[in-house]
Amino acid sequence: MDVVAASLERQASRRPGVHARLRKAFPSWRIALAGALLWGLAMAGSAAVNLLADGWQTTAKVVEVATVFAAGAALAFPAAYAAAGILAGNRGWETRLASAFLAFSVGTIGITALIYALDYRQYYAAWHAEAFSFTWMHQFAFTLAGALVQFAVTGVRFYFPLGFLALAAVSAWFAHRAR
Repeated sequence: MDVVAASLERQASRRPGVHARLRKAFPSWRIALAGALLWGLAMAGSAAVNLLADGWQTTAKVVEVATVFAAGAALAFPAAYAAAGILAGNRGWETRLASAFLAFSVGTIGITALIYALDYRQYYAAWHAEAFSFTWMHQFAFTLAGALVQFAVTGVRFYFPLGFLALAAVSAWFAHRAR
C-alpha cells in the first residue's frame, strides 16, 4: 500500500498543477447556474421555433418537447464547461473555441438524447417483462438504443439553425474568457 502511495506522490510532484488545472476547469456556481439557465432557454427556444415553424401538433406538445431540450441543455452546461476547460487547458483562443464547440455540442446533444431515451423507455415499460429479468434487460437496452437512434435522426434537426448560432456564441464566449 505504501508503494502505491509513494508512486502517486511522485507522479503528483512531477505534475504539480494537475489539481489546480482541474479546479480551474470547473465553472463557479454563478457561471454554472446562469449558464445552465441561459443555455437551457436557448436550446428550448431553438426546438420551439422549429416545431412551431413545422406547424407541429399542439402548443402543449411543443412545450413538452422544448422542456426536454431545456432540461438536457441545462444539465449539460456545467459538465460541458468543465470538459471544455479540461480539453483546452491554457492553450490559445482557437483551441479554446474548438474545445468549447466540441464539449457543448456533444454534451448537450448527449444529455438531451439520454433524457429523451429515458422518457421513451418509460412509455414502453408497460409492455416490458418483469423488472431485472434477462428479457427485461434485453428490452431495456434495445429500447434505449432505439430511442437514441430516433433522437439522432429526428431530434438533432431542432438544434438548427438557432441552436447552432447559440453554440457558436457560447463557444466564442468561452474562448474569450480569461483562464
